[in-house]
Amino acid sequence: MKKLIGFELRKLFSRRLTQAAFALVLLISAILSFSTYQNKYAFDGVGREGTGKEAVAIDKVVAEKYAGVLTDEKVQRMLANLVPKTGKDEINALYIHHNATQSAVSALFADRYGGWNGRTVADVFGEGEVTIGYVDGWLGTSQNLVKVLVFFSLFLMVMTAPVFCGEYGGVDQILLSARYGRTKCAGAKAVACILAAMFTTAAVLALNFAMALAFYGGEGLDCSILFAQLTYIEGGIPFNITCGTMLAYQALLAFTGALGVVGITLVLSAACKNPMVALAASAVLYGLPVLLPVSEASPLFRLVGLFPTYHAQFVSLMSVEQLGGGVLYALWAVPVAAVLLAAGSVLSCGIFAKHQVS
Repeated sequence: MKKLIGFELRKLFSRRLTQAAFALVLLISAILSFSTYQNKYAFDGVGREGTGKEAVAIDKVVAEKYAGVLTDEKVQRMLANLVPKTGKDEINALYIHHNATQSAVSALFADRYGGWNGRTVADVFGEGEVTIGYVDGWLGTSQNLVKVLVFFSLFLMVMTAPVFCGEYGGVDQILLSARYGRTKCAGAKAVACILAAMFTTAAVLALNFAMALAFYGGEGLDCSILFAQLTYIEGGIPFNITCGTMLAYQALLAFTGALGVVGITLVLSAACKNPMVALAASAVLYGLPVLLPVSEASPLFRLVGLFPTYHAQFVSLMSVEQLGGGVLYALWAVPVAAVLLAAGSVLSCGIFAKHQVS
């Protein structure tokens, strides 16, 4: 069985289209990470400003001055020292960006003129302690990873779609006539797809996190995601979790989403006549949950949000509910992915085994 799995893995990764698609995913990851880093801008309000590496350094220095537990007194200091003041007919202070800390405090505690909007820390965040610091780089990484994982899901479909139906051009006559063609051979194909999905998911995550660590360092991973500027939808997760916890959930959902996609595509690969049809059908099913008329406020979203599409677009799923002990509802993605993968593997092997050859 090991030899069969190894053979199927070599077949998966020897396809030129698979190689090109995976290389494209890695290239997109690198381009997004580097461009986000290079396009960073920061001004400390005194005289130092810069982009790229210099902007990150400025943001870290400003964030360090106010790092720690957020208090009302600290908010007042940030409003006085960082937030620019505007007049009646001038630009809304909310849209002025000098640095990440200033943008975050403006979004949450400033009025349109740059003054205090009257809200306290408890009004905005509740009674729990909110730890602030430099999270801008890691939130940007998380935002980029959402885009990367959507492309990565398409890569998984490209890789998996030909696994069964790619044999229907004549090779199926040899395979299904062999002693283990309908059993071990079919099982090896499914296992190889699972292993390939796990390996490639780990590679994509490793590249994105390694580049983020090189660009931004490890600062901010222990700080809350709630104190963030408006451009980050990650700050819309309504729970006081750290940036590191959010990234851990995102990485977990990257794996569950990948396995769910593989499970669905395996069934379609066995059921369809050729890889292009299987690929198109997989892409339609992947995007279908987003098109359903179900809002995030609807109780039905608790089910719709568990489809692999929302594992990649993780913010909506992580915003559903916080369970006991601080665990998020998003963890239900794990058993759902396991069911999709198991059902997909069994069904695809069964369909392939029953395939009639001439």
